[in-house]
Amino acid sequence: MDDRPGLPFEDEDAGRERRRPARPLSVSELTADLKHLIEGTFGWLTVEGELSNCKAWSSGHIYFTLKDDYAQIRAVIFRMKARLLKFRPEDGMHVVVRGRLSVYEVKGEYQLVCETIEPQGLGALQAAFEQLKRKLQAEGLFATERKRPLPVLPRRIGVVTSLDGAALRDILRVLTARHPSARVVIRPARVQGDDAPGDLVRALAAIARVPELDVIILGRGGGSAEDLSAFNDERLARAMAACPVPVISAVGHEVDFTIADFVADVRAATPSNAAEIVVDRADNFRARIDRATARLSGAVHLVAERRAQALDRARTRLRQWPVAVVMRDRDRHQLGLRLRHALADRLARHQQRFDLLRRRLERRDVHHVTADLRTRLVAADGRMRESIVRRRLAAETRARVLAGRLDALSPLGVLARGYAVCWNETRTSIIRSARTVQPGGRVRVTLAEGELACRVEQTEP
Repeated sequence: MDDRPGLPFEDEDAGRERRRPARPLSVSELTADLKHLIEGTFGWLTVEGELSNCKAWSSGHIYFTLKDDYAQIRAVIFRMKARLLKFRPEDGMHVVVRGRLSVYEVKGEYQLVCETIEPQGLGALQAAFEQLKRKLQAEGLFATERKRPLPVLPRRIGVVTSLDGAALRDILRVLTARHPSARVVIRPARVQGDDAPGDLVRALAAIARVPELDVIILGRGGGSAEDLSAFNDERLARAMAACPVPVISAVGHEVDFTIADFVADVRAATPSNAAEIVVDRADNFRARIDRATARLSGAVHLVAERRAQALDRARTRLRQWPVAVVMRDRDRHQLGLRLRHALADRLARHQQRFDLLRRRLERRDVHHVTADLRTRLVAADGRMRESIVRRRLAAETRARVLAGRLDALSPLGVLARGYAVCWNETRTSIIRSARTVQPGGRVRVTLAEGELACRVEQTEP
């Protein structure tokens, strides 16, 4: 052991000098020593900084520089880890990365090999959501003029959701209660998990090929941001925009917003609200039919009333016509008597003229005139009666057709097919949910024939 006094560092440096090999180191050997030293000294690191010079290569690797106000370091995240990122790294982002320090021997540079990247102050899912939202909005997928109107009276409604979720039950409950004539086509799909976006895209493409499909409801029940992330997928957004049928997005609750909500033709707050939007169009159409039926019925009654009044006036004139004819005949008879008395007084002086006037009077005998009038009157009366009967039969036939249509749309027709309406005990409101009635309560049930007063023994959801 060397007992000579001196500085410890000088002794340590002297020891290193003695341990160095006699030959000089190659660049590769020096770089390898540095690599071993750096990787052995630094373990896993968590580093915060700003991204710059981000570049994603065709190989899938992402190279970037992590910097602050005073220094910078090169960094890379390889393909297998980059695929797990929920967002796309961009210049200017403030991030926190976790990885290990390494040396790239080919260039003699040290770099940070990242395992994870998280936006500072903003979750990865939210960052990915905002990035995709800006991208699709710039492409015009959110434009109002691109969105299509919903059909007025949909006959075939498509539903893309999970068979196990409450969303499907809510949709079917509303459609069955308010639009029972519509046919519902269900295409099940995963709505949560890594495979959900691809499954939703396939389901949407499959159900869009169903013939005569009028509208599609796409959605699921509520959940966390991670649960709803399948509906923030770019592939699904583009599939919705390319779908030939109008799409209603019904994802989560009213406060939840996804990319699917912005791309869809109509956004519904909940799945049941999506069904109500579809049915509301049908209800409006039925209301228009009811109003048209009421106007038509009123017009028919008005026309029938006017025709009845015209018929009464015609009958009154027909009853008054013979009286007028008789009065005219009587007046003419009196005129003839006076004329004959005058002719008798002047017979001597006007015999020749009297004969001429008598022949002229015989040609214009009132009995011939009245006979011709009676014949014409009988013919006119027959034609009028035939026209009245024909128009009355046409009005009755049209009234029966309209009555049949009204009967088909009547709520009593629905009751006659076996349905019933459940009221509260005072019969002031209709009971639509079992949750509004407590065991032991009383309800009234209206049937096609009669009404039942019932006591509730048990309620089930």
